[in-house]
Amino acid sequence: MTLALFDVDGTLLLTPDRVAVRAILEAVDPSLPEEAFTRVARPGQTALRQVEQLLGHAPDEGWCGRAERRYEELLGDTSSWRTPEGAAEVLAELERRGVRLALLTGVPEGIARVRMDRLGLTRFFPEGQGAFGCESNDRTELIELALERAGVQPADAVEIGDTPLDEQTARAAGVRSIRVDRLSSFSELLELIG
Repeated sequence: MTLALFDVDGTLLLTPDRVAVRAILEAVDPSLPEEAFTRVARPGQTALRQVEQLLGHAPDEGWCGRAERRYEELLGDTSSWRTPEGAAEVLAELERRGVRLALLTGVPEGIARVRMDRLGLTRFFPEGQGAFGCESNDRTELIELALERAGVQPADAVEIGDTPLDEQTARAAGVRSIRVDRLSSFSELLELIG
Protein backbone atom coordinates (compact mmCIF):
# COMPACT_ATOMS: atom_id res chain seq x y z
CA MET A 1 0.00 0.00 0.00
CA THR A 2 1.32 3.44 -0.94
CA LEU A 3 1.59 6.31 1.51
CA ALA A 4 1.18 9.75 -0.07
CA LEU A 5 2.66 12.57 2.03
CA PHE A 6 1.17 15.94 1.08
CA ASP A 7 2.81 19.29 1.68
CA VAL A 8 0.40 22.14 2.48
CA ASP A 9 1.69 25.58 1.36
CA GLY A 10 1.84 25.73 -2.43
CA THR A 11 0.52 22.19 -2.76
CA LEU A 12 -2.91 21.97 -1.09
CA LEU A 13 -3.21 25.67 -0.14
CA LEU A 14 -2.40 27.90 -3.10
CA THR A 15 -3.16 31.21 -1.37
CA PRO A 16 -0.34 32.92 0.58
CA ASP A 17 -1.11 32.99 4.31
CA ARG A 18 0.75 35.75 6.17
CA VAL A 19 -1.31 35.10 9.32
CA ALA A 20 0.87 32.06 10.09
CA VAL A 21 4.00 34.23 9.96
CA ARG A 22 2.50 36.77 12.37
CA ALA A 23 1.33 34.02 14.75
CA ILE A 24 4.76 32.36 14.82
CA LEU A 25 6.56 35.66 15.37
CA GLU A 26 4.22 36.65 18.21
CA ALA A 27 4.73 33.22 19.80
CA VAL A 28 8.52 33.45 19.87
CA ASP A 29 9.21 37.20 20.19
CA PRO A 30 6.40 39.76 19.82
CA SER A 31 8.95 42.54 19.27
CA LEU A 32 10.12 41.04 15.97
CA PRO A 33 8.77 42.80 12.88
CA GLU A 34 7.20 40.67 10.15
CA GLU A 35 10.12 41.53 7.86
CA ALA A 36 12.41 39.52 10.17
CA PHE A 37 10.81 36.38 8.81
CA THR A 38 11.82 37.18 5.23
CA ARG A 39 15.47 36.99 6.25
CA VAL A 40 15.13 33.33 7.21
CA ALA A 41 12.21 32.15 5.09
CA ARG A 42 13.12 29.49 2.60
CA PRO A 43 10.34 27.62 0.81
CA GLY A 44 9.89 24.15 2.29
CA GLN A 45 11.88 24.82 5.45
CA THR A 46 10.36 23.78 8.79
CA ALA A 47 8.92 26.34 11.19
CA LEU A 48 11.30 25.11 13.90
CA ARG A 49 14.33 25.75 11.67
CA GLN A 50 13.05 29.24 10.82
CA VAL A 51 12.44 30.07 14.48
CA GLU A 52 15.92 28.84 15.45
CA GLN A 53 17.40 31.09 12.76
CA LEU A 54 15.31 34.07 13.90
CA LEU A 55 16.29 33.70 17.55
CA GLY A 56 19.82 32.39 17.10
CA HIS A 57 18.97 29.52 19.47
CA ALA A 58 16.32 26.89 20.10
CA PRO A 59 12.93 28.29 21.20
CA ASP A 60 11.27 27.38 24.48
CA GLU A 61 9.08 24.27 24.51
CA GLY A 62 5.78 26.14 24.50
CA TRP A 63 6.35 28.22 21.36
CA CYS A 64 4.54 25.89 18.99
CA GLY A 65 1.35 25.67 21.03
CA ARG A 66 1.32 29.44 21.42
CA ALA A 67 1.72 29.87 17.66
CA GLU A 68 -1.13 27.47 16.93
CA ARG A 69 -3.47 29.23 19.39
CA ARG A 70 -2.51 32.68 18.13
CA TYR A 71 -3.09 31.57 14.54
CA GLU A 72 -6.66 30.60 15.35
CA GLU A 73 -7.21 33.94 17.12
CA LEU A 74 -5.83 35.96 14.20
CA LEU A 75 -7.33 34.01 11.32
CA GLY A 76 -10.25 35.79 9.75
CA ASP A 77 -12.20 35.18 6.57
CA THR A 78 -10.58 32.53 4.39
CA SER A 79 -13.28 32.34 1.71
CA SER A 80 -10.71 33.52 -0.87
CA TRP A 81 -8.36 30.60 -0.16
CA ARG A 82 -7.79 28.35 -3.14
CA THR A 83 -6.88 24.70 -3.51
CA PRO A 84 -5.80 23.09 -6.76
CA GLU A 85 -8.73 22.46 -9.06
CA GLY A 86 -10.29 19.10 -8.22
CA ALA A 87 -8.15 18.56 -5.10
CA ALA A 88 -10.93 16.96 -3.03
CA GLU A 89 -11.89 14.65 -5.90
CA VAL A 90 -8.28 13.59 -6.47
CA LEU A 91 -7.76 12.89 -2.76
CA ALA A 92 -11.03 10.90 -2.61
CA GLU A 93 -10.00 8.83 -5.63
CA LEU A 94 -6.56 8.13 -4.19
CA GLU A 95 -8.22 6.98 -0.97
CA ARG A 96 -10.66 4.80 -2.95
CA ARG A 97 -7.65 3.16 -4.64
CA GLY A 98 -6.19 2.28 -1.24
CA VAL A 99 -3.55 5.00 -1.07
CA ARG A 100 -3.00 6.20 2.50
CA LEU A 101 -2.88 9.99 2.85
CA ALA A 102 -1.00 12.08 5.41
CA LEU A 103 0.28 15.63 5.79
CA LEU A 104 3.98 16.41 5.65
CA THR A 105 4.48 20.11 6.19
CA GLY A 106 6.89 22.61 7.65
CA VAL A 107 4.13 24.44 9.51
CA PRO A 108 2.92 23.53 13.02
CA GLU A 109 0.30 20.77 13.08
CA GLY A 110 -2.43 23.00 14.55
CA ILE A 111 -1.98 25.49 11.72
CA ALA A 112 -2.00 22.76 9.07
CA ARG A 113 -5.16 21.20 10.52
CA VAL A 114 -7.01 24.54 10.67
CA ARG A 115 -6.10 25.08 7.04
CA MET A 116 -7.37 21.63 6.04
CA ASP A 117 -10.60 22.31 7.91
CA ARG A 118 -11.12 25.67 6.18
CA LEU A 119 -10.38 24.07 2.80
CA GLY A 120 -12.79 21.17 3.44
CA LEU A 121 -10.00 18.56 3.26
CA THR A 122 -9.81 17.44 6.91
CA ARG A 123 -11.42 14.05 6.29
CA PHE A 124 -8.50 12.92 4.13
CA PHE A 125 -5.75 13.41 6.71
CA PRO A 126 -6.09 11.34 9.90
CA GLU A 127 -4.77 12.49 13.26
CA GLY A 128 -1.63 10.72 14.45
CA GLN A 129 -0.22 10.46 10.94
CA GLY A 130 2.21 12.59 8.93
CA ALA A 131 4.73 15.01 10.41
CA PHE A 132 4.84 18.74 11.14
CA GLY A 133 7.17 21.71 11.41
CA CYS A 134 7.49 21.81 15.20
CA GLU A 135 8.70 18.21 15.38
CA SER A 136 12.11 18.68 13.75
CA ASN A 137 14.26 21.36 12.20
CA ASP A 138 15.15 18.91 9.41
CA ARG A 139 12.56 18.09 6.76
CA THR A 140 14.20 14.74 5.99
CA GLU A 141 13.63 13.76 9.63
CA LEU A 142 9.97 14.76 9.23
CA ILE A 143 9.64 12.32 6.34
CA GLU A 144 11.26 9.57 8.40
CA LEU A 145 8.89 10.32 11.29
CA ALA A 146 5.85 10.17 8.98
CA LEU A 147 7.04 6.82 7.60
CA GLU A 148 7.53 5.46 11.11
CA ARG A 149 4.05 6.57 12.19
CA ALA A 150 2.51 4.87 9.17
CA GLY A 151 4.67 1.75 9.47
CA VAL A 152 5.73 2.18 5.84
CA GLN A 153 9.09 1.69 4.14
CA PRO A 154 10.52 4.53 2.01
CA ALA A 155 9.99 2.52 -1.20
CA ASP A 156 6.24 2.50 -0.48
CA ALA A 157 5.89 6.26 -0.04
CA VAL A 158 5.70 9.34 -2.22
CA GLU A 159 6.03 12.97 -1.14
CA ILE A 160 3.97 15.57 -2.99
CA GLY A 161 5.28 19.12 -2.69
CA ASP A 162 6.06 22.28 -4.61
CA THR A 163 9.64 23.28 -3.81
CA PRO A 164 13.12 22.02 -4.64
CA LEU A 165 13.65 21.43 -0.91
CA ASP A 166 10.59 19.14 -0.82
CA GLU A 167 12.13 17.13 -3.65
CA GLN A 168 15.66 17.07 -2.18
CA THR A 169 14.58 15.94 1.27
CA ALA A 170 12.28 13.27 -0.14
CA ARG A 171 15.16 11.84 -2.12
CA ALA A 172 17.44 12.03 0.93
CA ALA A 173 14.86 9.96 2.83
CA GLY A 174 14.64 7.44 -0.02
CA VAL A 175 11.11 8.50 -0.93
CA ARG A 176 9.81 9.22 -4.41
CA SER A 177 8.94 12.89 -4.99
CA ILE A 178 6.35 14.62 -7.15
CA ARG A 179 6.53 18.38 -7.66
CA VAL A 180 3.04 19.79 -8.28
CA ASP A 181 4.50 22.91 -9.88
CA ARG A 182 5.61 20.67 -12.76
CA LEU A 183 2.16 19.18 -13.38
CA SER A 184 -0.34 20.51 -15.89
CA SER A 185 -3.18 19.61 -13.49
CA PHE A 186 -3.59 18.22 -9.98
CA SER A 187 -5.43 15.23 -11.43
CA GLU A 188 -2.13 14.01 -12.95
CA LEU A 189 -1.36 12.76 -9.44
CA LEU A 190 -3.79 9.89 -10.06
CA GLU A 191 -1.52 8.52 -12.80
CA LEU A 192 1.73 9.30 -10.97
CA ILE A 193 0.79 7.86 -7.59
CA GLY A 194 -1.23 4.90 -8.87
